[in-house]
Amino acid sequence: MPEAPAITDRGMVTRYGVLVQRTAAIAGALRSAGLRRGDRIVLAMENCGAFLESLFAIWGAGLCAVPVNAKLHPREIEHIVRDSGARWMITTPGLHGSLASLLDEVETLEHIVCAGTDDFEQLTRADPLAPVEVAPTERAWIFYTSGTTGRPKGAILSHRNLLFMCHAYYADVDPVDERDVKLHTGPLSHASGLFALPHMLRGAHQVVLPGFDVGAIADALDNYDRVTMFAAPTMLTRLVHSPIAEHLRTEGLKTIYYGGGPMYVADLRRALDLFGPRLFQIYGQGESPMTITGLEQRMHGTGLGEDDLRSCGPPRTGVDVRVVDDEGQALPDGEVGEIITRSDCVMEGYWNNPEATASALRDGWLYTGDVGSMDRRGFLTLRDRSKDMIISGGSNIYPREIEEVLLRHPDLVEASVVGQPHPEWGEEVVAFVVAREDAVLNSQDLDQLCLSNIARFKRPKHYRFLENLPKNAYGKILKTELRAMLEASRGEGTDA
Repeated sequence: MPEAPAITDRGMVTRYGVLVQRTAAIAGALRSAGLRRGDRIVLAMENCGAFLESLFAIWGAGLCAVPVNAKLHPREIEHIVRDSGARWMITTPGLHGSLASLLDEVETLEHIVCAGTDDFEQLTRADPLAPVEVAPTERAWIFYTSGTTGRPKGAILSHRNLLFMCHAYYADVDPVDERDVKLHTGPLSHASGLFALPHMLRGAHQVVLPGFDVGAIADALDNYDRVTMFAAPTMLTRLVHSPIAEHLRTEGLKTIYYGGGPMYVADLRRALDLFGPRLFQIYGQGESPMTITGLEQRMHGTGLGEDDLRSCGPPRTGVDVRVVDDEGQALPDGEVGEIITRSDCVMEGYWNNPEATASALRDGWLYTGDVGSMDRRGFLTLRDRSKDMIISGGSNIYPREIEEVLLRHPDLVEASVVGQPHPEWGEEVVAFVVAREDAVLNSQDLDQLCLSNIARFKRPKHYRFLENLPKNAYGKILKTELRAMLEASRGEGTDA
């Protein structure tokens, strides 16, 4: 069906026949430029149709894509480019200016091309390349996740991993065909873009929005039927609390899949009242993309209690999930332990990080670092997150990354970062800091330090200045006591 719409981006429609021609030409240009099988190309792109063109061109040329979140700080993107050994980068006009210097700063990087420019369009005029045959186990996507060491780790995903993810989508979430519309309001580099794949493989229509906008979503629901979209919990909350929510044309909506952070039951019930049983909760990780457990649409029925709605459902089709103790032994129903999983969706390992790979992959299982419990029906509930990870607005934030930045300040002695509940974002970042004696230090100084080194959404929203941080007998900072201090201040009605 070459005339079927493949991508709509800012009102411009690309049909499948043209998409095939453009991706084949870009693939030919990449190979003609000397890129070899398995080479990495970083996609540092704002949401646009060119992201999907570039992704499939990379695979058509037998190369490996490294998509990155457009919200990251340039220094964070620099680390990913350097760590992956990328030879090319494809970017967009809003990011190109801040990333152009990487061409001189990263030794492996040979070329940066900007979508929407003549340079990018020149790629589409190259001699087309027939898709290179690759084995299922070859590397397709390196998904950089935030790391507890302060540096992101690259989870290596194969073509088999991504195909398994697609097959599990068809088995558990929805059947898909050319009548379906995949609406992209979240970053294509993450959850929204990953589920572009099962839709593109079945000839569905991708409608790409620059970002999350309630008005634009309402317009899309007015104009399209069988719409599926991703919403982080904070996005879903904003949607249901919007003044125009009650006027949305929900008949055109097929499925909203959500995940990436805690969803308050009250907000979930509002969403169910508004949309009906069209919600699917996803629990996954970059190391097992989108595919560990899931709470299906019919499981969101009105008969479920709060414990059920807090659950992230049973294991997905073809996926094993266990809750284990510190020795890796399976725990009885209801007991809390670490969540582990195995399936054809689990990554090969971390790029250039054998120590982290050995820690995460043991005896064929992925140790997720998340903590939860399983009930007698096989429903998994996340009880906590190990390694003190904070999830704000659907984005993973690791405290140590922020702590290391804060401790660059010469007048700072100690820093410890924790999360506290936030009604809209799920959690927000709070930093407890200890300044040098007689130092004059304020939150504005620390804020500027963070803004110069990490993404804006990761910076602390509150700073608490202490004389000392609470520690145990071994000198380890007691984050439980810091959280208790926050809880007490909220109980007293004071600002953190």
